[in-house]
Amino acid sequence: MRYVRFVNATTADPGRIVLLTTSHRVAPGLLSWPAWQALRAADHVLCADAAHPQLPYLREAGIRVDEASWAAEELVAACAGGRTVVVVATGEGEPALTDGLARLAGSGRVPMPELELLPASYDLPGARLLDLVQVMDRIRAECPWSSQRTHKGLAKYAIEEAYELVEAIEDGDRDELREELGDVLLQVVFHARIAEEDTETPFSVDDVAAGIVTKLVHRHPHVFGDETASTPDEVREHWLRTKAEEKQRTSVTEGVPLGQPGLALAAKLASRVRTAGLDVPLPAGEGVGYELLALAARAESEGTDPEAALRAAARAYRDAIREVEA
Repeated sequence: MRYVRFVNATTADPGRIVLLTTSHRVAPGLLSWPAWQALRAADHVLCADAAHPQLPYLREAGIRVDEASWAAEELVAACAGGRTVVVVATGEGEPALTDGLARLAGSGRVPMPELELLPASYDLPGARLLDLVQVMDRIRAECPWSSQRTHKGLAKYAIEEAYELVEAIEDGDRDELREELGDVLLQVVFHARIAEEDTETPFSVDDVAAGIVTKLVHRHPHVFGDETASTPDEVREHWLRTKAEEKQRTSVTEGVPLGQPGLALAAKLASRVRTAGLDVPLPAGEGVGYELLALAARAESEGTDPEAALRAAARAYRDAIREVEA
């Protein structure tokens, strides 16, 4: 917690003001123990917002809350004699009140109480994802364009955003990386929101998250289970084994999307063959396609991503073109 003490002009106890802040991303009523202690010990508890989500829970707990907004002078007077007033802050954090207290302290006319800023609930990591879900719900309901989108209609955007993310990674631009990650995340949340409306097999973003959590836990027995892994190769072995148990595939080619870029497709097939220990010779043929297939297979066997290698070469070619043009 953070304390801000105004300078007092007298030795009399001017009391204390506790500004109680809460997060709307945490269920109402889930307050910290220091917050409950402050509320129960207070001489007055105020809240300017009659619809504040915490009020029903505070009153259920026996806390008397006055739905009032006091001016700075009134609040200071109420604290005189060592009393404590708790102000349950609204969403804006009561800037008008704190500004008024600062002006009053600067005037030097009255002894000022101690001002304590007490966070009563905190955002956990990932809490802002709740904001994204809520914003997406409203956009889906109220935006004429977004309300008409379908999975198929949005598919191209997922591809575009993924490529823009890769470009940001290759450029090393941190701001661009953060933005493009957000754009990719939007695609996930958008598709999950559309999926909720399916009449036969609906699912939500929570179902999506639950599914990937289950998968990650199952495929990391060295983290969440009793197995051990001390090298990346051992981790990969765990991953492939648990994945094989989940998928029960009859062919190593199952699950390989044919719509991905050609070099990536060739490398993925070569990886599946190599991992499975199969001896499958490359098809004999003439032409650029077969040459590219052989190059992609060779790159994969050497641990090189042929798509990334080609993009790097293409970027170098682009820079050379610009030098000539200049």
